[in-house]
Amino acid sequence: MARKWFGTDGVRGQVGDSIIHPEWVLRLGWAAGHVLTADAPDRPRVVIGKDTRLSGYMLESALESGLAAAGVDVLLVGPLPTPAIAYLTRTLRADAGIVISASHNPYQDNGIKFFSADGYKLPDAQEEAIEAWMDRPMTLSASERLGKARRVDDAAGRYVEFCKTTFPADLNLRSMHLVLDCAHGANYKVAPMIFGELGATLELLGAEPNGININDQVGSTHPAALRAAVLRTGADMGIAFDGDGDRLLLVDDQGELLDGDEILWLLARDMCQYGELSGVVGTVMTNLALEQALAGCGVPMLRAPVGDRYVLDAMRSHGYPLGGESSGHIITPANTTGDGILAALRVLAIMRRRGEALAALRGGYRPFPQVLTSVRMAGAQILLDQPVARQLIADAETRLVGTGRLLVRPSGTEPILRIMVEAASAGMAADVSAILTAELGKLAMAHAPARGC
Repeated sequence: MARKWFGTDGVRGQVGDSIIHPEWVLRLGWAAGHVLTADAPDRPRVVIGKDTRLSGYMLESALESGLAAAGVDVLLVGPLPTPAIAYLTRTLRADAGIVISASHNPYQDNGIKFFSADGYKLPDAQEEAIEAWMDRPMTLSASERLGKARRVDDAAGRYVEFCKTTFPADLNLRSMHLVLDCAHGANYKVAPMIFGELGATLELLGAEPNGININDQVGSTHPAALRAAVLRTGADMGIAFDGDGDRLLLVDDQGELLDGDEILWLLARDMCQYGELSGVVGTVMTNLALEQALAGCGVPMLRAPVGDRYVLDAMRSHGYPLGGESSGHIITPANTTGDGILAALRVLAIMRRRGEALAALRGGYRPFPQVLTSVRMAGAQILLDQPVARQLIADAETRLVGTGRLLVRPSGTEPILRIMVEAASAGMAADVSAILTAELGKLAMAHAPARGC
């Protein structure tokens, strides 16, 4: 069944449009309350967390009202990273968890994503069931069965202690100098607590949210400030999160950036040496170099569709303990979704055990040059189904035969056509990308709907 509203990670859009609007979100909460707690006991409970966007207050109230109308009690935990909501949903024995966030998007956007009682992203069937419920007339539970809400005052502390338990008890971060870039987002409070309590000396970027500065020239989508801070301060490592804390990028002590693929390589190589790795799950965007490096260690790699929920589905079905995306979603055995803090702690543990700087650990992996571009447009899949577009893509693939890969796909979260070109040489990747992006851009303009006066 085609879904009307849910993308690869819940629903997302600009605040005030037909979806990210209090009236619609109230109905979403009501529908989700019925679907996610259908098998719950007499008083079902749902955890609600959010990032630091100003619109989160409004949407939190709307969700709370919709859930209460469905007879669901609400546990409010305030601004916390997405992986914290997955963890708290499990440990508080809630029937579901909800995160109000648009991840790496600017503050004008927001979104809603869901976790089931076991802390995993919802399967397609449940999202489709929620959409079906939204078409029903909205009715209230009996007055005596309406839900109520309360705040979980120690929610942040619970997650902080959980994260610290994943770091080896015989190690600490004393004498380590770290730069943390929290993207003015959901990690602004808990990340400094975790790394500071483990002993690190910290310099903070993006840790002063005001409701509208989330992801604004900071965080994993804008690493320039982090690189500059690492070089200026002589830090051992820079750590960048995105707005909701489920992504991670690193900067080594030489100012060089490590993306999600290289972080996966570091973790996979370490786990393999300890006999903890049966396989790794990447995505169709994962650099070919990672697949080849893992093969050299005798470790298989599967490619899932883009989206950490699909990576996790493949990990669970094949029994693989590690997976992630180039963008920095890294899923380790300790949590049920991408968790930037846990992945960073694992890298730091490797550095501590080996007594080596991050730059020295990067041997054995050299990524293929990769060029990522996008064309902003609505109806990307419709365009891709046209013969002219298919021929343009086929011509580009012909140029890359034996030397690289091409991937053209609609974004699951934005009205964008994404284009990835990977080749053995940077020149070839740039040339093929420039031609294909320009031609598909022209085709998109030619097929754009006419605007009225």
